[in-house]
Amino acid sequence: MIGNWLKTTILMAGILALFGAVGGALGGTQGMLLALAIGGAMNFIAYWFSDKMVLRMYRAQEVDETSAPQLYSTVKELAGRAGLPMPRVYLIDEAQPNAFATGRNPEHAAVAATSGILRLLTPRELRGVMAHELSHVRHRDILISTISATVAGAISTLAQFGLFFGGNSQNREGGNPLLAILVMLFAPIAAMLIQFAISRTREFGADRGGAELSGDPGALADALVKIDHYARGIPMDAADAHPATAQMMIINPLSGGGLKGLFSTHPATEERVARLRAMA
Repeated sequence: MIGNWLKTTILMAGILALFGAVGGALGGTQGMLLALAIGGAMNFIAYWFSDKMVLRMYRAQEVDETSAPQLYSTVKELAGRAGLPMPRVYLIDEAQPNAFATGRNPEHAAVAATSGILRLLTPRELRGVMAHELSHVRHRDILISTISATVAGAISTLAQFGLFFGGNSQNREGGNPLLAILVMLFAPIAAMLIQFAISRTREFGADRGGAELSGDPGALADALVKIDHYARGIPMDAADAHPATAQMMIINPLSGGGLKGLFSTHPATEERVARLRAMA
């Protein structure tokens, strides 16, 4: 766990440094201040409203012990074991098996599961999945992912702004215009790579944390094998319409197969399963 947190810290520092560098390259001191202002505004909005927006995108319906007894009781038991406040529990009417957690902190958290995952998994496997999602809540991964995503988006916006307006006046008055162009072209790609690396690191951390919380690493491993196999062949329209939310899911929900390597929001399922089997 310490290794994952250290890696996340380094990656977060890297994306914030890139943010300032892009602002400086495109607008000097004023550009850096503009970058910070844009990033701060985007983070504020994302921090307070991202959970509501995501749940609305997926048309998630809140459930309780009467409407979804197995799911609700599983989350309640695990939240108690983790020492977390009881999160809101949502059901998404989608055939693809998947799940995610959202919310700005443990006191305002929500976990959501698709109807497909409830049909596919055994109670033991579902418990492993919900432990994974509550681990995200406990480690405040949702906030980390939100910040990294909004900073990456701000970098892309600044780069597009620079391309449209031709960079800053300093570059036109003796600076290095070639460097500015390279920054505008490649900074968004670098930001995306860092964002995806943060996402993959947090998934590994949630796998370990979920396995420890449930006390059954094999349950999550078995669930991941099943979800990965079935999710590949079942599209999720809401995820296809809002691909930026794919990083929230326990398995990449995008149709046509997930991107590989550096351009993937999730680690390879085979590696995740191998690590969990080793824990067991």
